Amino acid sequence: MGIGGCIILFAIGAILTFGVNWHFSGVDLTVVGIVLMAAGLLGVVVYASVLGRRRVLGGRPVDDVVVEERRYHEGI
Repeated sequence: MGIGGCIILFAIGAILTFGVNWHFSGVDLTVVGIVLMAAGLLGVVVYASVLGRRRVLGGRPVDDVVVEERRYHEGI
């Protein structure tokens, strides 16, 4: 799930927590909304940390030359 999905999850949770007066038997929409907001916030934090790590590590510079050596042992 990308950053957009996490933000949508957070928004749906906020709507369920603060903007809805519906009452269902056996379901507390406030708790469901809080759980969705927590999941969305956790997703944003994880996504940001992975994205930050990706930027720090980066890739190998384009100018690097890869040399492959093969060694063969005779008499074995």
